[in-house]
Amino acid sequence: MKVAIYSQYNKKKTQKSFDLLIDVLLQKKVSIFIEAQFLINLSADIQNNALIQSFKILDKSFDFLVSIGGDGTILRATTYVGDLNIPIVGINTGRLGFLATIQYDEIEEAIKKILKNDYSISERTLLSVSTSKKNKDLEICNFALNEITVSRKNTTSMITVETQLNDEYLTSYWSDGLIVSTPTGSTGYSLSCGGPVITPDTTSFVLTPIAPHNLSARPLVIEDSTIITLSVNGREKEHLMSLDSRIATVSKNTTITIKKAAFTIKMIVLKNETFLDTLRKKLLWGEDKRN
Repeated sequence: MKVAIYSQYNKKKTQKSFDLLIDVLLQKKVSIFIEAQFLINLSADIQNNALIQSFKILDKSFDFLVSIGGDGTILRATTYVGDLNIPIVGINTGRLGFLATIQYDEIEEAIKKILKNDYSISERTLLSVSTSKKNKDLEICNFALNEITVSRKNTTSMITVETQLNDEYLTSYWSDGLIVSTPTGSTGYSLSCGGPVITPDTTSFVLTPIAPHNLSARPLVIEDSTIITLSVNGREKEHLMSLDSRIATVSKNTTITIKKAAFTIKMIVLKNETFLDTLRKKLLWGEDKRN
């Protein structure tokens, strides 16, 4: 079995989880590949271990990828996985962890189950984006698992986001920006801006304005087959577009087209885990004393 390991940081909590993970994988005689930049920051013992190799890019020969960190680390891990259909499992050393759900004391048992194929797969819809003007920032990676957001840049003034759905005019949002979220991203930035929580298997996207000046503007749930077209105007010549944690700069009057990506990201889910259970744990649903 061939396993990739990815993390962004070499913090104490990450290191502790990493050491336990490595011990379990070596005991099971798994072929271990660590992302090259992360490996540089690890101990000489790990770097010189003949049973451990590095990777800069992945291919379809990998059985799964382990992400060590928070949900942001998983979002970055998806840029390595892309359309390769490599399942991702998240070990949580961050904060909330809607995607990275395995805690330190669960690592050994969880990995043993995964190696025995005792798990299920949750397929997560992604967004893809293209622009009417060539954009170098999008050439490397033009998809997002959580959300694609357009927002103001270098100004305190509002921007206007003219929005069309399947070539039909919807509205022009006078706001700080607009979030287009997947069901996976509904518990992220969109939720912070008043958007609804959507279960991961829902075939929907959410449009959530950021601090809208249109008092009637509210989050809108749409079918995920919808093609979303945005045109942003404002006082500045450029605005920002973020794809999860990646930032691109876009000139005004550029047409932005957002739609469902042609592939999905596969998340490994242990059979004792459910999304509703995660909601109760992370958002404290049901903590009302009356329950």
